[in-house]
Amino acid sequence: MNPVLRASIGELIGTFTLTFIGAAAIITGVGGLPGVALAHGLALSMAVYVTQGGHINPAVTLAMLATRRIQLPAALSYIGFQLAGAVLAAFTLRELFPEEMVAAGRLGATLGDPKIMDALGPIKVATIEAILTFLLLMTIFGVAVDKRGAKNVFGFAIGLTVCMDILAAGPITGASMNPARSFGPAIIGGYWQMHSAYWLGPILGALLAAIIYETFLLPEDQKVRGSA
Repeated sequence: MNPVLRASIGELIGTFTLTFIGAAAIITGVGGLPGVALAHGLALSMAVYVTQGGHINPAVTLAMLATRRIQLPAALSYIGFQLAGAVLAAFTLRELFPEEMVAAGRLGATLGDPKIMDALGPIKVATIEAILTFLLLMTIFGVAVDKRGAKNVFGFAIGLTVCMDILAAGPITGASMNPARSFGPAIIGGYWQMHSAYWLGPILGALLAAIIYETFLLPEDQKVRGSA
């Protein structure tokens, strides 16, 4: 099988896992905010390990593209499959879970408290998402890209960062950090509130983290030279 197609299928499965488990935790409400944070963190950890270091996030893919660790055709394929995995997960949840629970949980959409979000506005929501994603990408580069990182625990470190971010800002913005994770429930459930902020914020935060880590923290012998 073509290596890009193989990896893309992994991206679909990984993003389906993250979206299905994370959104299901929101819909069921079991464990409250800590339960939601733990569900997302564990799901992402498992997905990263199963895919042997998959991106599971368009913002991560674009960060790797910006630092020449992936070529454009592969990046586009990854993102397409990530979005498909999230949409499939949201559709599955809508079809399988009780309608009342789905409506009450907004199909697990990555949205904070409506009153708080309205008070903040799209620019502040995008800024918070950028900061959260910046922290996530710094962890990814530190443990998964940098060869000095602890490779045997990189998946757990990435998952724990997602947990940390959700605990900090879940009620405020939904703590998406992932355009695909936001896209699935939006397209299936119609939850488009400030949706552009869930693309702009994570992408800008991811790119900033990638550039900073690549420029200032990564040893010279690990930097990618030329095209990927």
